[in-house]
Amino acid sequence: MQSSQRIAAIVGGSGDDGWSVHYRAHGLAAAGVPVTRLTVGDHDVKTDASILAAMQGAMTGDKLGYMPVSGIDPLKAAIAARVTAQGGPPVSTEEVVVTPGGQAALYCAAMAALDPGQSCIVLDPFYATYQQTVRAVSARPITVETRAEDGFQPDPDAIAAALAPDTRAILINTPNNPTGCVYTRERLEGIAALCQARDLWLISDEVYDRQIHHGAHLSPRVLPGMAERTMVVNSLSKSHAMTGSRIGWLVLPPRSAEHVVDLAIAMTYGIPGFIQEAGLYALTHGGEIEDGIRARYRRRRDQALQVLGSGNLVRAVPPAGGMYVMLDIRATGLTGIAFAEALLEQERIAVMPGESFGAAAAGHVRVALTVPDEELADALGRIVQFAGVVKAA
Repeated sequence: MQSSQRIAAIVGGSGDDGWSVHYRAHGLAAAGVPVTRLTVGDHDVKTDASILAAMQGAMTGDKLGYMPVSGIDPLKAAIAARVTAQGGPPVSTEEVVVTPGGQAALYCAAMAALDPGQSCIVLDPFYATYQQTVRAVSARPITVETRAEDGFQPDPDAIAAALAPDTRAILINTPNNPTGCVYTRERLEGIAALCQARDLWLISDEVYDRQIHHGAHLSPRVLPGMAERTMVVNSLSKSHAMTGSRIGWLVLPPRSAEHVVDLAIAMTYGIPGFIQEAGLYALTHGGEIEDGIRARYRRRRDQALQVLGSGNLVRAVPPAGGMYVMLDIRATGLTGIAFAEALLEQERIAVMPGESFGAAAAGHVRVALTVPDEELADALGRIVQFAGVVKAA
């Protein structure tokens, strides 16, 4: 028996896109080989003890049975208040669906926006799951490259030129993973105007919205006329170091939210109550925790830029948000994949090749700022030295 064509086509394409570097690093570490892993965005700190205490208290209480599929009302109210505080029309609890992490929210948004055979614009560089998510709902991703020379800001005119007759949605991510780019109001207004002119959904992944290092985050939902056509994806994974708890949400118009709940009934049947109670505590009592996490990555971002300096072989792309730094290594003459593979082999430092995130990031590598400060500074210094060695070879 064979799997369905739908599920077999999720990944698409062939060949190595660079993720083998991450898997090799994981295997080396499991075998006891010291490796500095700067590949994925998982925190080097645990979920705060107070959040875990709230979770444990709920587990020993009465939160082990079935919960409302869309989420418990107090948590939905806290999420609605958080999104409303950004501006735009107030958010009601009927517009909030709690999901098992931001990735599930992204999948639900794609299901709500796209019919089989339709297309969705995906900006390149993109988070690793974006194309797979679009394909998973039997739709077609259309990639539109952003330019390193433009700070990876989106170009509304380039998006307009790429639209197909069957395009139904645009998927954006600001602050962006992997680039750290925070989209400007002007660019977002251009995208919003395009969505309104062409009657498109805008799926806005905002999981790094509280990790801003320079400038300000603007959710496109707050722009005039966009609340009724924007789906906002978010989670507590990055803001509160709750990656393993798998708790996120989707904010979208009420009728579409009802349809997403129908999907959840057929898929997850809700989120454990004790996880939701922990999420509620994080949103209502975790302000200092969130501030500390943001400060940690701001400090490491500044540290990385200082260590890298103004070298010619390894040039940092200063991130305005998030927990990563993109390094332009094109001057070494190597691709991002070749550089990352050699760096792991010779220096036992693991970074993600830019090619893992699309063609626009070719010749770059992404560094996750997820190790202690001293270890990060040492790794970055060795990366600079390594670039000089491979350039001279």
